Amino acid sequence: MRDFHMSDPVAHLRRMQPDTAVIYFCPDVLQATARRFLTGFPGLVTYAVKANDRTEVLENLSAAGIEAFDVASPAEMAAVRRIAPGAALHYNNPVRSRDEIAAGQAAGVVSWSVDDPAELDKIAVAAQGAEVAVRLKLPVPGAAYDFGAKFGAAPDLAEALLRRVADLGLRPAMTFHPGTQCEDPAAWVAYIHAAAEVAQRAGVRLARLNVGGGFPAHRGRAAPELERIFTAIAEATRSAFGATPPALVCEPGRAMVAEAFTLAARVKAVRADGRVYLNDGLYGGLSELRDMGPLDRLRLVAPDGTPRSAAPEPRVVFGPTCDSLDRVPGTLDLPGDAAEGDYLLFAGMGAYSLSIATRFNGYGLGDPVTVAEL
Repeated sequence: MRDFHMSDPVAHLRRMQPDTAVIYFCPDVLQATARRFLTGFPGLVTYAVKANDRTEVLENLSAAGIEAFDVASPAEMAAVRRIAPGAALHYNNPVRSRDEIAAGQAAGVVSWSVDDPAELDKIAVAAQGAEVAVRLKLPVPGAAYDFGAKFGAAPDLAEALLRRVADLGLRPAMTFHPGTQCEDPAAWVAYIHAAAEVAQRAGVRLARLNVGGGFPAHRGRAAPELERIFTAIAEATRSAFGATPPALVCEPGRAMVAEAFTLAARVKAVRADGRVYLNDGLYGGLSELRDMGPLDRLRLVAPDGTPRSAAPEPRVVFGPTCDSLDRVPGTLDLPGDAAEGDYLLFAGMGAYSLSIATRFNGYGLGDPVTVAEL
């Protein structure tokens, strides 16, 4: 990891004048977010490693008190074990090869999820002594996109699976995922009540209920009210399960890590018609903009760090590759005095920017630069 001990991204840009896109990491922001979850969520907080598996992220989360991690592959298990050998691993990707199951067993996975009878049969031996959570899916709105299209069992199948988990002598639990960037607490409330109904019909008492990820990150001008979601989850659990509720688990990824990173891309050209070309785009750190829509917490600074302050104008923005699909959807409102050599800073870029970026055409992100503040 490159660490210039800079105070903030603009100070680094002013001093180093990088001609490649740079992503900045603030450990204090990440640890503060972890503490927010640990203090506010009424149960066990796990981190979804898929959002950002960088070593410095895992180290700082562990230092902040995160002791359990949601892993989706043997590679993610290994990444966690290198940093936190004693951490609890929750393997909630419900479709696994037999080799992956063996790797999970060897890594000491303590919680597995299933959404299909054949998958339950595959893990039955490996999961002995562990928790097995049946993954429920419902047609619940409120998220940027629906995870139920790929994973999850409808209530009737979930009931049968839960009963089978109990019959096999495994620790019965349930899990769900309301969908990414879900800002409506009602989605969690609906899922919690549905999970209680499934468990009641199955005649099974749940050891735990995993309320998934989906917690929203700050993608607009208003920060998400995470505590409102935490309160809704706690109240719904008491209402749905009564005096003997299951222990709760959550697995934030995006909301945990997004705010701890800022991405800076350089303006390569400004055309006469207003089009802007950057040195990062949809094949790099901005890949999620295609599916999640553009961000609006943007700063444009001159090479000397001076903020551009002219009235904003809607701009068509392209990335650096030779592919014409490498374009930010819609337009971005950028200052009218934008010029070649400027730096455009995107806030809240810690989730998925590094984990799914490519090196297409030789562009892409390097190691993060650590800063004191963003």
